[in-house]
Order: sequence, then C-alpha cells, then structure tokens
Amino acid sequence: MSIRIVKADLTWLRRYVSRWLHATLLTVAAILFTALPALAEPVPGSLPAQWNIGAEDCVASPQPPLQVHTYEPQTFILRQSPCATFEANFIYLLIGSDKALLIDTGAVADPNAMPLAKTILQLLPDKGDKKLPLLVAHTHRHLDHRAGDAQFASLPSVQVVPFDLEGVRAFFGLTSWPNGIGHIDLGGRTVDVIPTPGHNQTHVAFYDDRTGTLFSGDFLLPGRLLIEDVGAYRESALRIVDFLNARPLAHILGGHIELNATGRAYRFGSHYHPDEHRLELARADLTALPGAFERFNGFYARYPNYILTHPIHNILALLSAVLVVLSLAVFGLYRLWRRRRSRRARAL
Repeated sequence: MSIRIVKADLTWLRRYVSRWLHATLLTVAAILFTALPALAEPVPGSLPAQWNIGAEDCVASPQPPLQVHTYEPQTFILRQSPCATFEANFIYLLIGSDKALLIDTGAVADPNAMPLAKTILQLLPDKGDKKLPLLVAHTHRHLDHRAGDAQFASLPSVQVVPFDLEGVRAFFGLTSWPNGIGHIDLGGRTVDVIPTPGHNQTHVAFYDDRTGTLFSGDFLLPGRLLIEDVGAYRESALRIVDFLNARPLAHILGGHIELNATGRAYRFGSHYHPDEHRLELARADLTALPGAFERFNGFYARYPNYILTHPIHNILALLSAVLVVLSLAVFGLYRLWRRRRSRRARAL
C-alpha cells in the first residue's frame, strides 16, 4: 500500500469523525434545549376535594383542631378548624435541604387547643441528630396570622421574623419598600418575598419556585379583601402581576376561605362553611385585580371569587346614615312638639 493511499484513508477518517462529533453535539444540544422548559416546570401537587368545614354545632360534632394536607413531599398545607377559630386560617410549611419556612402561625395561641408547633416539628425532617432549622415568617402583622408565634419562641433552631414594618424590611433586605424583592434560600428551593401593602402596611406575599405557588395571605383570597389603603393595594396588585408575568403560576393560595361555591360570603364569625369555595385562585383572578380597584366605589364591590370592601369607609357611611336618621327623627319630634304647642296656644 502506498503512502498516498494511507494519507487519503486518514483524511477520510478525520472527516468522518469530525462530522460524527458535530452531529452528536448538535443532537445533545437539541436534547438539552428541549429539556430546559421541562426542568423549569413546577413540581406538581394535589389539593383535597374538601377542607375541614367545621360544624353547625361544634360541641356536638367535635373537630380536630388542625387538618394537615401533603401537597407534595416537601410542601404541607395546614388548616385550622373553623370550630377552633372562625378565622379558619391556612398555614403553609415549605421544606428545603437546609431549612424550612413556615408561613403564618394562625389565630390560636394555646398549644393545648391548637398544637401547631408540635405538629410542625413532627413534619420537619431530621438533619443530623436535630430537626431541620425552621424560619417562621408572616404575611402581615394581624393577630390571626401570628397568634401561634409563642409556641415557637423557645424551640431550638427556630427563628421568628419580626412582624413590625421595620423588622420585616430589615430581615428581608427590602430597603426601598414597597419596591424590591426579598429572597429566602431554603437549600435547593428559593422563596421570593414581594411587598404587597394595601390590606395592611406590613403585608408581603411569598412565591415558591419549587411549586410555582404564590402564598398570598389576605392580599388575595376567596373572601373579603379588607382594604386599608386603596392606592397601595392597587399598586401591589400591579407589582405582583408584573413579577409573575414571566414565571409559572400553579396556584394562588390565600390565608382564608370566606365564600361558598356561589361566591356568597359566610356571616362574620361563622364556625360552619357548607359548600365551601375552593382555596386556590388562578392567574386570571390576579390580573383582573388592578382593574377591579380602578372601578372600586370606595365601599363595596362583589366579584365571582372575592369581595372588595373598605371597612373604615363602610363604618363612616353607616355612622353618617345613623346621624341622618337621628337628625330627621329629632327634627320630626321638634316639629310635632311645635304643632302641639301651637294648638294648645290657640285653644287658650
């Protein structure tokens, strides 16, 4: 075999290997590119067909104080029984590889009546010879979202985030409140903290990248959206819509359910929620919220999955109506007195 033939064979072999490598790399790149959206998809979870709805007679039909639901292996939803508290709060436990996050501690402080801390510790996995560290945070400072804090105060490896505005801003690094986003690294799981004042000055929402869930507290829920500041609430709605624009959203999970399936509100203080509305809301409910605030009359507006209401405005309007009625009544009595007095004078 001549040297010329050997060189030709080697040249052909190099070209073949080069083309094979090029085709293989293109195939691998295509596979990886196709797989990227799948990797970004939220971890799916499940929600129960019905939560604990309390009872017409809680004494005759006692209920367990807490309902614990596994949404997925690292995400738990806890519902406080309507029989234990008419607030019937929802509480969320998110578990990462380094720490866990508890969102809100509910409306009942007594550990005997509401064994929240005991239940959470049972759900936490072990890390070494101890339980996984726990961070306790709040959607806002209203007492029904932090009454259970005392149960965690003396537990080891537990940190409770302050609930006052300055404490919230400092802890999450939200120096330009209400702008900016805070972050909680749980280890392989990041939770974003978005300022959402309007219901309350200290309100924040939590977005979980693992499940694609927005934990919205009292900012957005199937119930009464109690408004403290209309302008701030609308700006918060716009901020959340913008934040979620390029992110997956599986569910919006709030702090309460106050409506039945037809959108009617249960009476305030009710311990029984028959035919209850689903807990989860969708992106469409959120995107419609800024427009709902633009059209808000300042007092009350009902939508299919929530109700806008301004308690202070409503109370002032009620007081004004009472004052008008009393004024008319006094004026009517005064005129009646004048007529009787006039008749007596003519009779004399």
